[in-house]
Amino acid sequence: MTQRAADLLVDCLVAQGTDRIFCVPGESYLPVLDALHGRSDIQTVTCRHEGGAAFMALADAKLTHRPGVAFVSRGPGATNAAIGVHSAEQDAAPLILFVGHVPRSQIGRGAFQEVDYAKTFADMAKAVLMVDDPERIPELVARAYTVAQTPTPGPVVVVLPEDVLEAPSAARPQDPTPAPAACDGGEAAAEVARRIAGARRPLLIAGVRLAASEGRAALLAAAEALGVPVVLSFKMQHLFPNRHPLYAGHLGFKIPAPHRELLAEADLVLAVGTRLGEVVSQNYRFPRAPVPDQPLIHVHDDPRHLGRVHKHDLAVAADPTAFLHRLAAAATGRAPADWAERLHAFVAQRMPWQPPANGALDPGPVVARLAEVLPDDAILVTDAGNFSGWLHRHFPFGAGHELIGAVGGAMGLGVPAAVAAGLRAPGRSVVTFVGDGGMLMTGAELATAVRHRVPVRIFVSNNGSYGTIRMHQERDFPGRVAGTELANPDFARLAEAYGARGLTISTPEEAARVTDEALATDGPVVVDIRTEVENITAFATLADLRN
Repeated sequence: MTQRAADLLVDCLVAQGTDRIFCVPGESYLPVLDALHGRSDIQTVTCRHEGGAAFMALADAKLTHRPGVAFVSRGPGATNAAIGVHSAEQDAAPLILFVGHVPRSQIGRGAFQEVDYAKTFADMAKAVLMVDDPERIPELVARAYTVAQTPTPGPVVVVLPEDVLEAPSAARPQDPTPAPAACDGGEAAAEVARRIAGARRPLLIAGVRLAASEGRAALLAAAEALGVPVVLSFKMQHLFPNRHPLYAGHLGFKIPAPHRELLAEADLVLAVGTRLGEVVSQNYRFPRAPVPDQPLIHVHDDPRHLGRVHKHDLAVAADPTAFLHRLAAAATGRAPADWAERLHAFVAQRMPWQPPANGALDPGPVVARLAEVLPDDAILVTDAGNFSGWLHRHFPFGAGHELIGAVGGAMGLGVPAAVAAGLRAPGRSVVTFVGDGGMLMTGAELATAVRHRVPVRIFVSNNGSYGTIRMHQERDFPGRVAGTELANPDFARLAEAYGARGLTISTPEEAARVTDEALATDGPVVVDIRTEVENITAFATLADLRN
């Protein structure tokens, strides 16, 4: 019996190693949904919004370092999912979005919900592939997986005209294509080791290409072999143990100026596995663009990112993990210890949370309690917003922790990502921090958590404001609040309406007890933290900004 193209497509996904897809059902890919029916080798997770499905696939990719897969319908479904595609590009994460489409005979006629996906995703996706022949499905699926993963991971969109999916096909799935082998830096590693040994204040900036366990181990080995302090890129604080004496902090949004100025005292910068974008380079001030104030050595496995913005003294197109192994082996001397001690002391002194002088409730006491009681293998998820600053500043990430966040700054990742993490890593504690804004963007995925009994712990920073924008308002237009005030539901009661548990923290004194109660809950739980907008960031109050 000749198979349908839709059945072949699902077999191709399994052949590529995919065991879970996230979707919002749509009539434009009904045959695929039918082909998924009854499959035990691939799980279908039905979501409540295409943005949530794309975010779940993105989070799954961040945990597995394999392409996350989402299916959405044409037109509105695809445009709803675009936030996940953009985030995958910004975060260098492998994502494959399969989109239903109008029949081939209607393409270009302005048919119902028709979109030109090649134009729509032109500057977001690494590739947009159209399946116009059922016999080419194995080829195009294999290509999508290869492109999504190499050299810099990112999103691929695969367009599925609905009439193709019903067509017969005699093709068979292809095996995964081995990733092209990148070099390990060879002789360049010895030269870099020599330069670090000769520097007084060398600094290693580590990025997302080291996020897998092998990369983290290589980073630790190289840092210890050379005695070079490590500063981490945005949302990558799990790459290096935060209590290690060589930990020098992270290059995130709004880090204090004294920290940035201290890092800028470096007399040699080695950037490994990072594209050195705007956030990591602190708005292109460190390393300064286009010409840094100190010699820059840049190591990345994608040559397109070497010299793209910053002038380098040495560029090495090599696999970051393999290069760090070679660098550790080539070490002939260690950097002066006093430089690392200064950097680590600056961060370590500010890591423990201290109650604010005004006594207002902020996420700090919750983070402090989590730092005391979370397991060493916990997964922490953060949505975009100022509230995440307390986690970045006060939680000491260890070697076994995972951090999932939107490097590209998209709101709405928090709840979907936590659900995906709970599905991917049953038995591990999953905690997410989300603002009241992000919670009401994609918080409906709490229904997905309830359906699958995923024990996610969702802490909502409820200050009645789009806090990050309010912070900018107070800086640029003091006292003129416009468009950033919110009217929120009772998030604890809302959680109970979904079938989850709801808890509330109203005072700092309640934080430890309620946090413990949330962690002990068997099933999804939402904690409404009634924070005060006065404590607008982990570093400043509204009064500070106005003054």
